Amino acid sequence: MTFGQLDARAALGPRTEPIEPAFLIGLTGPMGCGKTTVGRILGRLGGRIVDADQVSRAILAPDQPVLDDLKARVGKGIISNDGTLDRTALANLVFHDPIALRDLEAMTHPLIRLRIDQALELAAEDGVPFAVVEAIKLIENEELAGRCDEIWLVDCAPAIQRERIIDRGMDGPDMDQRLEVQAGIRERARARADRTIDTSGPMEGVQAAVEEALASALAGNLDILPFGSVER
Repeated sequence: MTFGQLDARAALGPRTEPIEPAFLIGLTGPMGCGKTTVGRILGRLGGRIVDADQVSRAILAPDQPVLDDLKARVGKGIISNDGTLDRTALANLVFHDPIALRDLEAMTHPLIRLRIDQALELAAEDGVPFAVVEAIKLIENEELAGRCDEIWLVDCAPAIQRERIIDRGMDGPDMDQRLEVQAGIRERARARADRTIDTSGPMEGVQAAVEEALASALAGNLDILPFGSVER
């Protein structure tokens, strides 16, 4: 799925009656807990994955007007030498500046929601057996969360989460502050989640857990997918 595909669909004009994917899974959870890994497994099992973070990256690409608006608001310090967004610099800025975070969300969230809507409609038109919207702040978006047939929390042991985040190059007080914020995301998601996928163990166990959860979720809705044919 590309922006070009979404733009081509949007050029046809809005539908009189919006259509939804046959089954929609909302995938959420704290950073470092394996949302992307679970999303990839679900993609191999036949799902259409709509990743809110990837949508955000796309709308903040150098050729997109939102990046110019953001640069005008927070300054050129968030732009790398090659003209792309320095996501680490932006994350550090908005983490410590609630007003800048508010302005960033006001600039980007409407377009992100539009792109997600377009992607889900395209998934429905393509007849995929199920779609997955992956978003760290899924629960905070009541409209999107309410559209999901099920919400899955992807979680892991705190020590493993910390190790994974350190492996990404983050450490020290900044990591501790971010983990405090992530704890709130975890608790809000846990209160709404229909299922929890624990990624603390080996990949084989995560794969099996996702397959089992998907089979249970789709039971009574669709023919069970041929898990045995999935390339591992």
